Amino acid sequence: MSDSVPEPAPGAQHVPVLLDRVLELLAPALSGGPAVLVDCTLGLGGHSAALLAAHPELTLVGLDRDPQALELAGRRLAPYAERTHLVHARYDELTEVLEELDIPKVQGVLLDLGVSSLQLDAVDRGFAYSRDAALDMRMDPTTGQTAADVVNTYPPGELIRVLRDYGEERFAKRIVSAVLRRRERAPLRTSEELVELLYEAVPAASRRTGGHPAKRTFQALRIEVNGELESLEGVLPAAIDAVAVGGRLVVLAYHSLEDRLVKQAFAEQSRSRTPPGLPVELPGHGPRWRMLTRGAEGAGAEETAENPRAASVRMRAGERIAEAA
Repeated sequence: MSDSVPEPAPGAQHVPVLLDRVLELLAPALSGGPAVLVDCTLGLGGHSAALLAAHPELTLVGLDRDPQALELAGRRLAPYAERTHLVHARYDELTEVLEELDIPKVQGVLLDLGVSSLQLDAVDRGFAYSRDAALDMRMDPTTGQTAADVVNTYPPGELIRVLRDYGEERFAKRIVSAVLRRRERAPLRTSEELVELLYEAVPAASRRTGGHPAKRTFQALRIEVNGELESLEGVLPAAIDAVAVGGRLVVLAYHSLEDRLVKQAFAEQSRSRTPPGLPVELPGHGPRWRMLTRGAEGAGAEETAENPRAASVRMRAGERIAEAA
């Protein structure tokens, strides 16, 4: 591996969120013989390293759209290199990746959504509103529009939509009005400039009770820049189709927009397709999946205290119990 990729900032390699519970949920599908797991959001490789260590016959397919994450995860997973395939790809390219690797079915899929520790801790990536950097926010910094492109070029209506739909920002109109006034003078280029604008645009009463005024806007811009919800809508059916009977899918979401899509996907697969009123289940019409979690599970107080990024996690998991009709 090249030495040109810097190590993550101190603290970036914290224990992955809900690690023990993820291992517990996936173990029945990965134990007892050869198995394939797809980690669709490889990040720094924390979940994957633990799974490879726990299951000596496991083959890992690790996806990430961030080349730096792949480089660092490759170093971490070097002891397991003969059992890993690390691929630079968005997770909604899962089907194409498995076809390329000639893997028809897998025993496990893990999706740990949202921004990674590496991206949050890298000052120059622009994800964190607490640090000044260029307004970038691309998970793959080699392609696509930046957050600066969004705030400086989107029409007012589109900007309002982004803030409302992806940030659930109730002051979207006020913020966009302030952005337009600023754009007339000079474009917004850095996270510090945007944070200053948000402090002025968001009412003082809301700043006192609603958390940091930049939190929702930064989330909205990140989701828009990276097409996160569109990618999630693409990967969920692909992941469901890829899992063999007895295999499991575990998804960690960090805000309600993601979790709603995950909940809907699992609900669709877990329902009976037998017409209401019939006394017996019609062959091939029963549920294809069963849920392994009751609703969405969160992190405990101890984990949240050690790792504040676990505070908002919502985890859902399911097991395929029947092939699709």
